[in-house]
Amino acid sequence: MSAPTLPLRLTAQPPGWTVSAEIVVVGSGIAGLTVALRYAELVPDADVLVVTKDELCAGSTRWAQGGIAAVLDPGDTPGEHLSDTMTAGADLCDEEAVRVLVTEGPDALRRLIDRGARFDRDERGELQLTREGGHRRDRIVHAGGDATGAEVQRALIEAAQAEPRIRIIEHALVLDLLKDSSGTACGITLHVMGEGSEDGVGAVRAGAVVLATGGMGQVYAATTNPAVSTGDGVALALRAGAVVRDLEFVQFHPTVLWLGQDATGQQPLISEAVRGEGAVLIDSHGERFMAGVHELADLAPRDIVAKAITRRMHETGAEHVYLDGRHFGEAKWRSRFPTIHAVCREHGIDPATEPIPVAPAAHYASGGVRTDLHGRTSVPGLYACGEVACTGVHGANRLASNSLLEGLVFADRIAADIAAVRRGPGDPAPDERPSSLVDPRTRPRVQAHMSRGAGVLRSGQSLSEVRAALVGARWTPVAVEPRTESWEASNLLTVATVLAAAAGAREETRGSHWREDYRERDNVRWRGHLDVSLTEEGLTMEYVRSDDRSTVLPERVQADLVAAGLSPDAVTAVYDAALREDVWADGDVTSAATIAEDAVAVADVVARASGVVAGLALAEGLFAYSSHGRLTAERHVKDGEQVERGDILMTVTGPARDLLTAERTALNLLTHLSGIATLTARWVTALSGTDARVRDSRKTHAGLRALEKYAVRAGGGANHRMSLSDAALIKDNHVVAAGGVAEAYRAVRRAYPDLPVEVEVDRLDQFEVALAEGADEILLDNFTLDDMARAVQLNQGRAKLEASGGLTLDMAREVALTGVDYLAVGALTHSAPALDIALDLREG
Repeated sequence: MSAPTLPLRLTAQPPGWTVSAEIVVVGSGIAGLTVALRYAELVPDADVLVVTKDELCAGSTRWAQGGIAAVLDPGDTPGEHLSDTMTAGADLCDEEAVRVLVTEGPDALRRLIDRGARFDRDERGELQLTREGGHRRDRIVHAGGDATGAEVQRALIEAAQAEPRIRIIEHALVLDLLKDSSGTACGITLHVMGEGSEDGVGAVRAGAVVLATGGMGQVYAATTNPAVSTGDGVALALRAGAVVRDLEFVQFHPTVLWLGQDATGQQPLISEAVRGEGAVLIDSHGERFMAGVHELADLAPRDIVAKAITRRMHETGAEHVYLDGRHFGEAKWRSRFPTIHAVCREHGIDPATEPIPVAPAAHYASGGVRTDLHGRTSVPGLYACGEVACTGVHGANRLASNSLLEGLVFADRIAADIAAVRRGPGDPAPDERPSSLVDPRTRPRVQAHMSRGAGVLRSGQSLSEVRAALVGARWTPVAVEPRTESWEASNLLTVATVLAAAAGAREETRGSHWREDYRERDNVRWRGHLDVSLTEEGLTMEYVRSDDRSTVLPERVQADLVAAGLSPDAVTAVYDAALREDVWADGDVTSAATIAEDAVAVADVVARASGVVAGLALAEGLFAYSSHGRLTAERHVKDGEQVERGDILMTVTGPARDLLTAERTALNLLTHLSGIATLTARWVTALSGTDARVRDSRKTHAGLRALEKYAVRAGGGANHRMSLSDAALIKDNHVVAAGGVAEAYRAVRRAYPDLPVEVEVDRLDQFEVALAEGADEILLDNFTLDDMARAVQLNQGRAKLEASGGLTLDMAREVALTGVDYLAVGALTHSAPALDIALDLREG
């Protein structure tokens, strides 16, 4: 018997009451309340209903300690904030979404201040800015030292309660989405605990539904998330048919107060701002260990710090490491970090006199319900905002203090989008799908399995064990009553199943997803997203390439590639592999340190030696591809042309950082291919006046065969055999294996009657056998000039003849004059010296 499927809808009593609103917002953190307040500002006659699972202040927002990141310092720029965010996101952020975040963020923060949020200021009344891991500038505003979330939550609650157009229902657990006959969201069902009838199930009819339900940290045994963070929004969206993206990227906060091996549930967070102020990580022997791990040491991005801590714990056998801020002194701990100081003292730790025991714990979901730049999900009328959403700004790893900013920015966008449409709700269509529930007793088992096998460090084996355990958790020997515990358990199991499936599918290490069995990032295969949907048949998963930069290639480049017989997709795969080697996760640190973010430059690609150029379109494409289209190029010569020392081949214009970051990768391709074309041209010149042509072999570099063979053509040569399957080539070892030339030829001809058959021979008697058998081409390997001439005489034009083995440029003409058709030169692609080409940045 097959295992039960995940719930397609939750078992619950029919709604006993119904209310209506223009929009319903599920959640009362920074994202949900900002949607409600902004919508009320935009629509004079707004009718907004906010439903929240517990009290208004019970969500994740109030627990945020560090602050909100925004470009407020005149010395900072949105471009730098974008760069830091993209770097932390491990090449998986949606750049356009990040650009929205960093450019609209400052105004969104100012609106929050206008709503009453009070942030820490200096003696001049200016906002105090600090720095956290992954940021290269001080751009974090904070409140109450380390109580930013609590202050934000206070201000938003007061503003919402003072707004008569916003109604609020507390203690309301959302169950499922209502959709009309067209599949458009038209409301929700929910259970209000302690109100109405015994079960409290009701319905809200609304023209738009906004999910702002927060995170899913309770899927793990230890987390920084509050008890209400059970993945309700993600699970509802899945049951409603929405697409969920990148759920495998769960950020584990590296410094969570360690309360003992058996501690479960919400654990106290030790803010990253503590390290931003100068605290350092030490192991159980008192040794610092981050300095050699990352250039930012203790302020490295969270995924790097969490993995380094976990590794050090494994190496030392310790259950935790320590965060050492003893040098702060009592006064600073009490003034700058009063909340953390109080929590530590509550647990018997004095951070002013002893290091704080810390270990990673589940903290933040970078993935979630997939949305566009306006918060729209794949279900019409359903929006998502905050941690429940995957807007694209976090990629594989959220940059510190970007989460509250994301809630502000995209909440404003959602409110504006709904206000522009103001659609009334349709009539709910009957949902005929079977309902079910998960036994709430499975909850601790699910959490334990997820912590053991899908935590900071994962492997194929551990994830396979988790997935098997989660399938087993669907079985229940008794009927499950519809109540809060079973609804939450159902949501947790659904979210855990998707997370484990995606983590098992992504066979690489990237950002907060660390695979012990695939420790390298794989941009060729895995620079993309995993989208998951829930159907009656189960989960379906689709890989969607991230930021498909092939569309960034100029049309001229794409046309030239196609004309040259090169696939643009194959070329961009080469770019990905080359850039992966040249530009690591932290980017071009030298250019970032020495060049202003907004600096624009012009550079010339110049020949330093005479030769034949090849690969100009490839270099132009690389400049555009690596910079997401910001770099443009003008070519002054064409592939295959002879150039002289000092000739300008191409001029490139655009951001100076992008230009210098792409320089080496572009020149590697251009100098290598031009070297092949130049050497090929020398052979072509040597053969001029004869009927012979020079051609290459399969002696190419891995992944570059198509490009290297193109360079041979640019130099005037011919190509021979792209792969082992486009013609049969019988070599000496095949002859030995088959028992002779004739036997090998006949075996190939029987197996592949329509393929051309080539035979390599090293003696005249073998040549005669191959000729008698009817070989299409005969390759004369290491023949003397006299034997070549004799073979040509015997051939009488019946087969094409190729000379190979030991050929040099000095003897090329003599070989050609024997009458052979081709000279095969493996050195053309395998060992041609690069043509010296450089990039000169223009002054001024």
